[in-house]
Amino acid sequence: MANTLFDNARQMFLEAQINWMTDTVKCILVNTGAYTVQTATHKFLSDISSSARATAPVTLTAKSTVGGAANAADCTFTSVSGPSIGAIVIYKDTGSESTSPLIAWIDTATGLPITPNGGDIIVTWDKGTNKIFKV
Repeated sequence: MANTLFDNARQMFLEAQINWMTDTVKCILVNTGAYTVQTATHKFLSDISSSARATAPVTLTAKSTVGGAANAADCTFTSVSGPSIGAIVIYKDTGSESTSPLIAWIDTATGLPITPNGGDIIVTWDKGTNKIFKV
């Protein structure tokens, strides 16, 4: 699968239920061997089993928008170990996994997949026109 937005997130953006600038937005690293993305039907963080989540979430900071593209500061996952990581998932954190909407699936990026070695994994977002993603 290529990088994409989850269908529910597209709907929520259109209905002003996700605000990139003011909502708490987080990302996790995902073991794609333990999770198969379904962007049309998966809506919430609870749709991704905890065993497929390779890391604790990291909150995105310094979020911005330019020309319809979402951007944020690069983020660091510390001391990552475990199975191979094949994707990054971005979601809006509501405080409950069953209501935290999935926003973006990123599995096509430099360094993916990656096999953790106990060190930090730094996610460097694209600096091009589309940044993290473009709506």
